[in-house]
This record gives sequence, C-alpha cells and structure tokens, in this order.
Amino acid sequence: MTAIGWFQILLYCVVVVALVQPLGWYMTRVFSGERTFLSPVLRPVEAAIYWIGGVDERREQHWLTYTVAMLLFHVGGFLIIYGLMRLQAALPFNPAGQSAVAEDLSFNTAISFLTNTNWQNYGGESTLSYLVQMLGLTHQNFLSAATGVALALALIRGFSRASVRTVGNFWVDVTRCTLYVLLPICVVYSLFLVWQGMPQTLGGYVDATTLEGAKQTIALGPVASQVAIKMLGTNGGGFFNANAAHPFENPTALSNFVQMVSIFAIGAALTNVFGRMVGNQRQGWAILAVMGVLFIAGVAVTYWAEANGTTMMQALSLTGGNMEGKEVRFGIPASSLFAVITTAASCGAVNAMHDSFTALGGMIPLINMQLGEVIVGGVGAGLYGMLLFVILSIFVAGLMVGRTPEYVGKKIEAREVKMAMLAILVLPLMYLGWTAVAVVFPPAVASMANAGPHGFTEVLYAYTSSTGNNGSAFAGLTGNTFFYNLTLASAMFVGRFFMIVPAMAIAGSLAGKKSIPPSAGTFPTTGGLFVGLVVGVILIIGGLTFFPALALGPIVEQLAMTAGTLF
Repeated sequence: MTAIGWFQILLYCVVVVALVQPLGWYMTRVFSGERTFLSPVLRPVEAAIYWIGGVDERREQHWLTYTVAMLLFHVGGFLIIYGLMRLQAALPFNPAGQSAVAEDLSFNTAISFLTNTNWQNYGGESTLSYLVQMLGLTHQNFLSAATGVALALALIRGFSRASVRTVGNFWVDVTRCTLYVLLPICVVYSLFLVWQGMPQTLGGYVDATTLEGAKQTIALGPVASQVAIKMLGTNGGGFFNANAAHPFENPTALSNFVQMVSIFAIGAALTNVFGRMVGNQRQGWAILAVMGVLFIAGVAVTYWAEANGTTMMQALSLTGGNMEGKEVRFGIPASSLFAVITTAASCGAVNAMHDSFTALGGMIPLINMQLGEVIVGGVGAGLYGMLLFVILSIFVAGLMVGRTPEYVGKKIEAREVKMAMLAILVLPLMYLGWTAVAVVFPPAVASMANAGPHGFTEVLYAYTSSTGNNGSAFAGLTGNTFFYNLTLASAMFVGRFFMIVPAMAIAGSLAGKKSIPPSAGTFPTTGGLFVGLVVGVILIIGGLTFFPALALGPIVEQLAMTAGTLF
C-alpha cells in the first residue's frame, strides 16, 4: 500500500461527499415539482409527454396502483429488448452483420437489463448490433435507473407524509427522473467521455494491420452514450466484453475517476433527498454515515489484500502486489477501489477481473452484494434497501428499551417489520439456493473454470451478483448455457421485484400513519449510536446468513493460500 494509493481513495470520498448536498437539493426540487434552472427548456417537454401518455400529473396513486404501474412498465421493457435481440439480423445499424441472438440468451439479457442488473453472458462487440445496444440496452438503462429512484421516492414519501393514502405517481416520477436528472447529466457526461478518447460513432468496425503484419478488426460504435448511463444509473453493462477495462470504454485515469464518482453520485445524494423530505437533513447524513463506514472498511481490506498479493508472491519476493487481471493504466489502488465501489453500488462495471483477485480481495465485493448492496447501492435501490435495515434496527432498539419503535415521527409496528424481513430474506434464498443446485448439477459444474473453493466462489458470486442486481462476475464461470441463462434470470427477477413489493407495502402503510413528535423516550437516530446500531444489525444479519457459504469459498481458499496451495 502506498501514500498515493490512499490519497486516491481519500480524494474520491471527498468528491462524492461534496456532491451530496447540491445534487440532493436539486433532485428534491425536481421531485417536488418545483422550478429549476432547466424548467424553461424541459417543462414544455414534460407536459407534452404527459399529454401523449394521458397522464394527469396532479393525480397520485395508492401504493398498490403505483406498484402495478411499475410492473406493467417492465413488461413493455422486456418485450422491447427480447424482440430487438431476436430480430437483430433483419434490423438496421448492424455493420458487423450480427445474427439473431439465441432464445435463452435473449431471455436472460432482457430480464437482466430491465432489472438494472446488466448481467452479460455475451461479448457486446461480437454479439449485438448498434441498434440493439442503443434502442434496447441504453434505452432500458435510463428507465431501470429511473424506476429505482421512483421507488425510493415512494418510500421516502411514506416516511414524510401523514394520514394519506397515496405515495406519488409512478409515471410522473419516472418522467422527471429521466428528463431532469439522468438525461442532462448524461449529455454532458458523454461529451466528456468523447473528449477523453471514447468512440461515439455509427460507422463500421475498422480493419487494421498490426506491427507483425496480422489483420485485426477494431470494434467501434456508440460507446460514450451507453457508458455514461451505465455508470450514472449503476447499470454496469459494458459495450465491450472487457467492460471498463477496455481502453475504448475507459481510456484514461481521469475517465476512470469520473466513472467511479458517477457510480455513487445519485445514490449518495438520495440520502440528502431523504433528509430534506422528512424535514431533517441530519437523518440523511446518518444514513450516509452507515454506508460510509461499511464502504471504507471494504476498501481498506481489499486494497490491503491486493497490495500484499499471495503468500507465493511474497515467497518469491514479488512485493509489487497482485497485478493479475488488472490494467497497468490504473494499478492496484484504483482497481481495488473500483471493485468495492461497483459492488457496493449495484453497478457491476469492472475495470479489473475479480476472478483474479486474491481470496480476501475477491471476498469483499462478494460480501458487499450479499449485504443487499445497501452501501450506497443502486440508484434508489440502495436507499430503500438501507431503509429496510433501518426499520429492523429501530425495532431492535425498541425491544431494548421496551417502547414501540419510532423513526422520523412514524411508529414502526409489526406490519413494517414483517415486510422488511420478507424483503431481506428473499435474497439469500436465491443466493444460496441456486448455488446449492449448481454445484451438484453436472452441466452447471462443467461451466466452472476452477476446481475447489475458487470454483465454488465463482458460482456463489454469479448468483449473488444476479440476485443483487449487480451484474459483475467472476469471469472464470461460463454462463452462456441453457441452465445458467434461465436460473440467473430467475434470480435477477426475484432479487428485483420480490424486494420492491414489500418495500412499497411499507411505503403505503407508513403514509397512512400519523406523525408523532419526538418524546423523551424516542431513540435518537442522527448520532453515532444509531450509526453503530445499523452497521451492527447489517453485519450480524449478513454474518449469520452467509458465513457458512463464505467459509466454503474465499475463506478456505485464503487458508489454503497461506499453506502454499493455489486454485
């Protein structure tokens, strides 16, 4: 570990925290329907969209209506992506002549992108046309990200409102998020990426001759526009197979830094939106502090593990750390930081191959996802996931003092606790259940590139990533098989929607309750004690649920490594 490495990590944290308040202030005004500096240009467009869609922006929805609208919206998204991939060979903007995508892979990819997972069992430049990349994937990147933010807003309104039956209007929330937040930032962001050297073209692939005289085809395309929303919307799906390790998808150290900042920007700022909407910004800072503690701990362990390398490297006096699978452009600090960021958020973009990390270095990204990706998390999804843990923590605090638990003026009762537990427990069912099946099912075992605990970790990582709607992978696993395409798709679907429905039920229940002023017995939720309690609850639930599986994978691999055995 080096001083410059720690400086990069510190600088990153400072920049993200500095963006929280201004971006939070702006988004609060947008979602409250207040005027912003973009209103003169975008308000007529917004009104036209409502008119075309037959939406009354003043009419709000019950939580169940809001949820049904969201689900129907995703049915349309699935049909668009699936249809484009199956008809790809007959559609325009296909300079490389890509053929139609197989049924099972099209199904997996359609579920992947509408759930904001972006798990990719294919190489983008060798499988998809420009039209599918733009109209299918980039388009859905915007809408899945906007959906996550809309759902977080509905839950925030549940806490901030009193004695009402509505939690907002799904169509209005998605429109405003896309139009006022995602699109303006991505336009500027895309131009920045082009300036850094990223392609943005509809021209065909380029043939080149190498110094050895061999012919090489260099894939190009509308890359910058997809990368901007893939990072800002914590989608993660790469235009190229190598994702953010590809020089056309992440050309410079500056583009790498900005991409990392953009992954956390909206998710972190939503904590400030929460604080503003409940009338106490310290509540938002407390939630961000919980995320920050878990994030810094993960970065420290990963950076230490990768900087020290393996026992065999140390025995050979290779003190430079573990550079396997990493870009020399970024080195160990930026690669370790990126790995923790992308799995703390449900992004899934990678600038280094996690399969080549040390056992402990690869375990932290795995744990980040297993905890529900609440450490900032996906845009919107991270906040409502964290609020579920807050509800459980407040319930525990209430048991300690013998009082009905309260949070930001709302009593937390049996209904909210049951819904929170249902949402949290459905995730391990997918992580662990499908892993158990895959490691004993011969066709699934044949896809593992490594034997022993590392191969087990590859499978566990795949189902954890898909259920957590992350999309990153231990690249040693061959996922483009009928078994993995279907089972990973089911994990993505359950991980997204079986968590959303209970969260929305909580939003509706809280919105209908009266607000209660704090009393002498109210547990304070803006200080260090609260932050420590929530961190403790998250780690205890995660440890009790996942330690046995981790012991079979990265933990035993680390112990074997110290004895000189590598996998």
